[in-house]
Order: sequence, then C-alpha cells, then structure tokens
Amino acid sequence: MKLTIFALVISAAFAVPVQAADYVIDTEKAHAFIDFKIQHLGFSWMSGRFNEFEGTFTYDAESPEASKIDVKIDVASIDTNFAERDKHLREQFLNTDKYPEARFTSTSFEQQADGTLLMKGDFTLHGVTKPMIIPVEKVGEGEDPWGGYRVGFLGETKFTIADYGIDVSKLGPSSEEVYLTLSIEGIRQ
Repeated sequence: MKLTIFALVISAAFAVPVQAADYVIDTEKAHAFIDFKIQHLGFSWMSGRFNEFEGTFTYDAESPEASKIDVKIDVASIDTNFAERDKHLREQFLNTDKYPEARFTSTSFEQQADGTLLMKGDFTLHGVTKPMIIPVEKVGEGEDPWGGYRVGFLGETKFTIADYGIDVSKLGPSSEEVYLTLSIEGIRQ
C-alpha cells in the first residue's frame, strides 16, 4: 500500500500538465473554406468564397477559453464563379489594390453551456478594423490516416458591409449584410 501511494506521489510530481497545441489551417489540401453570401438586389443570393487564405490557431479541449486564432485572407482571391463579377467586386467594392488583405485575430473565447464557443476578435477589411463575434462549433478531432492529428470547427456570422467603408448602395438595402461561414480544419504542429 505504501509503495502504491509513493508511486502516485512520484508520478504526480513528474506529470506534465496538458497544454494547448498549435495548429496550422489546412488550406494546402483544401480542408478549410471561407464562404460568404450576400443578397443581390433583393432577388437572389450571391454566394462565393475566398480561395487563398492562411492561418494558425492554438487549441486545448481541456481549456478552450485559452484558444487563439489568426487568419489572413487574400481578398483578391474572391471567387463567385463568374470572372467579370469577381473583377468588378475587386475593383469597385473591395479595392484590392489598396487593401489586399483581410484579417481576423481573436481576442477571447468563451465556452457556452451548450458546448459551443463564442469567439471574439478583431476583423479588418477594406482598411477598417471592427470587433466581431463568431459562434463556433467543434466538428471533431483525432488522428488522421496519415499519422497526423487534426481538429475542425465551423463558425457562422454576419456583418454590415458599410461598417467597413464599402458602399453597396447600388445593390439595395437587402445587400447590406454579408454572411460568413468558416469551415476550419487544422493540423497539429
């Protein structure tokens, strides 16, 4: 009995606390997506995505409130499946020559009673930075077939585009809000 207690004390003394792991967002193999939709003149929804982005995050399932994320988006990579419209959006609305990058950097995470996370951070678009809140759901985590370890999340939010100095008045009042869907899968480093 004394040996068992001694062994427990020794193992506790040398136990390494679980710490957050660092992940890189898997954009190389297209396991992450940043999609958006906005109404077009109030008649339909225009959907698209950003093809080029990168980022990293830190996550620990035991302490999710200590998580961090930083994502950079190449705004010129906008893709609505229509080249003329993409060119128009780059030049007339997003001004990608002057503002080539959008960025989200988290400032805090809050665990919710239902298991989701409330991610708060700063979102920069068109040279303007505003606070943004994104409800986030963990999709899953575990070992992948290639010997790595992955974790994935889904976040959805919306924002008013005029808050970022982008004039969409020609598109009508129904086009004031952009809806974002972030499907993020990270590979542990």
